[in-house]
Formats: sequence, structure tokens, C-alpha cells
Amino acid sequence: MKEFTIGKNDAGQRLDRWMAKTLPLLPAPLAQKYIRIKRVKLNGARAQRDTRLKVGDVLQLYINDEFFDQPTPENAFLKLFKPKLDIVYEDEHILLVNKMPGMVVHADETEKVNTLINHIQAYLYQKKEWSPYWENSFAPALCNRIDRNTGGIVIAAKTAEALRVMNQKIRDRELEKLYLCAVLGRPTPSAGTLEGFIVKDEAKKQVSIRSKPVPGGRKAITKYRTLATKGNLSLVECDLITGRTHQIRAMMAHAGHPLLGDGKYGSEKVNRQYGRKHQALWSWKLTFQFTTDAGELDYLNGRSWQVEHVDFVEEYFPGVAVSSGADSSR
Repeated sequence: MKEFTIGKNDAGQRLDRWMAKTLPLLPAPLAQKYIRIKRVKLNGARAQRDTRLKVGDVLQLYINDEFFDQPTPENAFLKLFKPKLDIVYEDEHILLVNKMPGMVVHADETEKVNTLINHIQAYLYQKKEWSPYWENSFAPALCNRIDRNTGGIVIAAKTAEALRVMNQKIRDRELEKLYLCAVLGRPTPSAGTLEGFIVKDEAKKQVSIRSKPVPGGRKAITKYRTLATKGNLSLVECDLITGRTHQIRAMMAHAGHPLLGDGKYGSEKVNRQYGRKHQALWSWKLTFQFTTDAGELDYLNGRSWQVEHVDFVEEYFPGVAVSSGADSSR
């Protein structure tokens, strides 16, 4: 319990607004709940959230100590009252989450709280499965990332060993990640391999494709196959042989088939026509294909998961079935 005596600088404020200022990590819905269930007392009695505070009032707060800390990137998850996650798979070592387009995976200059990692940490914290305040606590971490406006499966590690093993497997390409995308036109041939060299433009935050090696260029290889066509759109599955920035988006555009909704590499006119604000790209299927020892994660070898719903498939290719894999849990 912590006790506060109201001075003249805080007099006249509503109780709920005083709490928001004093405990910036405490979500507003949780603050209202604490007031309602008498974990906040005013002069020893029950308080109302719209009560105006007076000089000399004594507030007693029966609230966890962590909510009194100053906000930092490490405790930003506390501000999330109800974590929003589409969980594809979970066990004691890892968590597979289907990230929605529009959400960043880590904090950036535009968003500090509503990030995928914060939702994951808030979820595990509220389950009492993890707390940063436990001694020698490992903070759950992401093993891979995808762009803000791309949807799909992201792997999170719950333990330090799981993070170490998964990072190694990703580096050694012992995972298969398949993407679905809706592109303009009909790729010819309907299946094949795109190869080139990706050059990053840091100022524009985008890349370009070159057919021959150039200084600063990195080899990029994407396998693709067309699953369906409807009108001027094709549903394409992509397998990244290399993992470069904006690889699928840039390579498909370079091949003459930009992704629908892509604001950097696509057609603004067509995007407006379809009303598509995010690129039609989804990391939809993940398969673990370990060729070396995986330690405590060896049980994952050979298993596969996929997401159940991909918005642009249902919208532009209704009736097309893209699911496969007996061990898929979604």
C-alpha cells in the first residue's frame, strides 16, 4: 500500500485524472476497476473516480508496486489492459502469433506502446507466466519480424534457450516460411524463380532490384507459384530463399506484378480502385525443418502451422482453398 497526501498543486483535480498523472503505467480501465473495488481509498473510505480532490485529502492505493515506476521501453507493456493476440500455437518454450497488418513488431518513432512484443509481454504477464520483476527473469523476445503493413506468423521465444536455438535455426534456414500475396496481372510463367540484387536506399526507406551485381547489392532469390487468378489479380505463394528487406514486394514489382495495396512499389491508381491501404502480403505458413540438433525445441521438427484467415484471399479470391498440411493447427 502507498499513501499520498494531496497538496495545493493537486487540489481540484478529479481522482481518475490524478491517478493517470501519478501512475502513467496504469491503464485507465484498470484504474477505474481499482477505484470500484476499493483498492483506492480516499480518507479511509470508498472513492468515486470523479471526486474532486482537496488539500489534505489522504489517498491509500492498494496497487502493485510496478505501476508506480516511471515509463520505460522495458515496462511499456503494463499500459496494455487487454492484450490483443491471434495465437496460432503456444507451449512453454515458444509462441506463434498471427500479426495483423498495421501493427509494428517493436517500438519505433511512431509507436511506443501498441507493439506486438508489448502485447505478448502483457499477455504473459497477466497470465502470471512471466514478470520482469522476478529475479534473473528473461524477457520474452521475438525471433523474427515482418513489416508493419504485412500480416502473418511471428515467432516469440519464452526462454533464453528457445531464443538462442530459434535464432540459429533461422540463420541456418532450417525453417520454411511461405507467403501469400495478391499481385496485379498474371505472372508468366505461372511458377518459377526470381533472382536479382537488392540495393537499399536508406533515405527513401525502400529498395531497388538490379539484374547484375552492384556495389552494396545483396543477392535475392524468391520462388513463386500462382495459386489462382481472378480478373486482373493473381494469388501467388512465395518462398523466400533469401530474406532481404521488402524482397517479395520489390521483386514482384520488378517482374511487372506489383502487390495490390503496396504504397511503395505498387500502383496508386489500382490501390485506390480496390480501396486497399495495406499491401496484400501475408506470412501464412511456417514449417520447422531442422537438419541439426535443436535441443529443447527438437519436438518441433517436421511440424507445420498456418493461419486460417487471410483477408485478401477471402475478399478477392473467394472459394479458393490454400490450406494444406496435416499438422496445421489453424
